[in-house]
Amino acid sequence: MRTLIATLALAVPLLLAGCSSQPPAPEQPGAGVEDRKPTTVTTPAVTPAVTTGAIDPYSIAALKDPKSILSKRSVYFDFDQFVVKDEFKSLLEAHAKFLVNNPKMKMLIQGNADERGSREYNLALGQKRAEAIKKGLLLLGAKEEQVESVSLGEEKPACTEATEDCWAKNRRGDMLYSGEF
Repeated sequence: MRTLIATLALAVPLLLAGCSSQPPAPEQPGAGVEDRKPTTVTTPAVTPAVTTGAIDPYSIAALKDPKSILSKRSVYFDFDQFVVKDEFKSLLEAHAKFLVNNPKMKMLIQGNADERGSREYNLALGQKRAEAIKKGLLLLGAKEEQVESVSLGEEKPACTEATEDCWAKNRRGDMLYSGEF
């Protein structure tokens, strides 16, 4: 019992010494509250562009004209890749502009792969390639309802030789317009 009393006698002054004898710090003021009242925002009148939705026959002719960039319909990919290379950006821009100017036109993108890899892998890779082209077109202004993407995997080769040059021709995405699929 004596040890308990002695321990308490020593502990009480130590506990009291831990308490600061300094007065508490003054309370800091809180952050100010800004009074915000709703205001009306005026925006200038916007007149929508008038589109008839008709398909421009001159644009349609450009799809078949070998001198037009629109006659080029394939985007080629590196081995085992589905990123659109910089060299095909202008091609996507031209096709996106065509789709924007012809809102009734539809496009089917067929993703392809070379014969290497399993059937399932090539179908998945072909789909990723088609989706990469579709995403690029949508970012450039084409509408979702205008563009569909599918994978053909290795089922529609452009070339059948077992060479690197031939395989490179099969790693592609083909863009087909209404009436072509």
